[in-house]
Formats: sequence, structure tokens, C-alpha cells
Amino acid sequence: MSKILKSLMIALALLSLCGASTAQSQQTLTGTWTASVNDTSNKIQLNLALRSERGNHQSGQSFEYSELQGLSSEQAHGSGAVKFSLVREAGRIDCEGSFQNGKGSGTFIFTGNQTFIANMKTRGFDFEKHTGINHPEDPEERLFVATTVNVTTALADDLLASGFSSLNVDDLFKAAIFNVDGQFIREMKASGFSLGMEDLVKARIFKVDPSFVAKAAEMGFANESFDSLVKMQIFKVTPEFVALIPAGYTPLTCACAGSAPKRMHTQDASINDVAVRWSISYAFPL
Repeated sequence: MSKILKSLMIALALLSLCGASTAQSQQTLTGTWTASVNDTSNKIQLNLALRSERGNHQSGQSFEYSELQGLSSEQAHGSGAVKFSLVREAGRIDCEGSFQNGKGSGTFIFTGNQTFIANMKTRGFDFEKHTGINHPEDPEERLFVATTVNVTTALADDLLASGFSSLNVDDLFKAAIFNVDGQFIREMKASGFSLGMEDLVKARIFKVDPSFVAKAAEMGFANESFDSLVKMQIFKVTPEFVALIPAGYTPLTCACAGSAPKRMHTQDASINDVAVRWSISYAFPL
């Protein structure tokens, strides 16, 4: 009987050690933080530098004070020690340090949420598998990035419900960073564009949204491709610029890609023609 009790005690001790080891492994990611207040937006800029064996990962963004548990605007503007946390579905970042007149710095410990990994796996997203070049190889570091950009199961469900069938973890990061959600996807579809994730990110970067699609149509470019609309934004083609073409711009002679030089007129011009006009007239005003 005593041998059985002794064996049970040893087993319990081993389980306890394993549990302690697991808890410790979840808190091995550490780093430093700096912060500065933004009185104009009433937000705080928080920069995180993660230290790991694979190198350093740096990120920075503005947060509402309500997103940082334990930190108030008064503390950030004052002087003294602080403790606060960024708690999200993928994990939590616990920060310690101090502020001095709107400037703060200190250290942090990151703890990943293992339940988040399991929940994502049931949706087809394996955070333990390295599938892209745009996020860290180490699973814990991927959880850290997912925490900073706020990747959630709700976002995954939203994107899947929008008709995407071949999304991966890298796509979730892109969607979270560039604010690509189901509503934006549906709005772009209603505007005539069924886009993949890469083009949806491009649309966010260059601000090609339904309102701009409508504005382009009002300028006479109702049947342009998505790439042409991106060019309009890159070259800043506006109604004011289009209005200037017949008033003060003469036809330009230009060598178009894949064809001999030809004379282009303002009437029935495509967005490619207008973009070329813009670039030439900007460099050489008529």
C-alpha cells in the first residue's frame, strides 16, 4: 500500500513539474516597450520590441487607453511607475515600467493563449505550422504578432462566411492589419469587383473603395478594371484634374507599351492614357 502511495506521490510531483514547465514556456517571450501620448487623438503610441533567439520583432501602433488595462491618460501624462496589459484573444502582453511627462518605457512579458490555437485549428488555421513568409516561424512569436494586430476567431469566421475557401494564417494577418472584413468584401462585390486577399489589401492601401469606384464612374471611367482604378489613385487622378485636360492640355504623343507611338486625345481616353498624361505633364508642364 505504501508503495502505491509513494508511486502516486511521485506521479503527482512529475505532473506538477510538467505544469510548471508549460506555464514557464508560455512566458519565455520578453521584450521592451516605449510609449508616447498623442494629445491630438487622445490615443497612446505603443512600440513593442520582442527579443528572441531568432532575432528581434518590432511593432508599433496607436491604442485607445481603454485597450490597455491598468493604464490611464493621467498616468501616461504624469510621472511614476506603471503596470498595464494588452489582453486579446491570441494572448496577453503584461508591461511594467514608468512614464515621465508623456513618455514611457519598460519591459514586457508575453503569454500566448493555447485555447486560441485550438479554436483556430477547428476553423482550418494552424498557428503551429509555418505557412508564409510574412509572419514568424516560431508559433509563440506568431501568437505575439496575432495579439498585437488583434487576429480573432470572429475575424476568421467573418472571412470564411464571405466565401473565401483557401485562406491561411498569413491571410488572417493581412486582413487584421489592413482592416479587410466581410463588409468590405461585400461592398466591393456590390461595386462589381470580386477580389482575392492580395487585391483587397491593395484596395485598402490605395483607398479603392465603393465611394471611389462611384467617383471614377462620374469622371467617365465606369468600366475600368480594378488595376486601372489603383493607377488612378497612385497618379491622383481627380475630377479637378480630368476637368483640366480639355481646358489647358493639348494631345500628347506617347509610346504606349507594346505599340508604336500614337497620338492620344482627351475624348474617350482610358485611365492608362490619363495616367501617362499626368506623369508627363507633371514633369513637363505645357
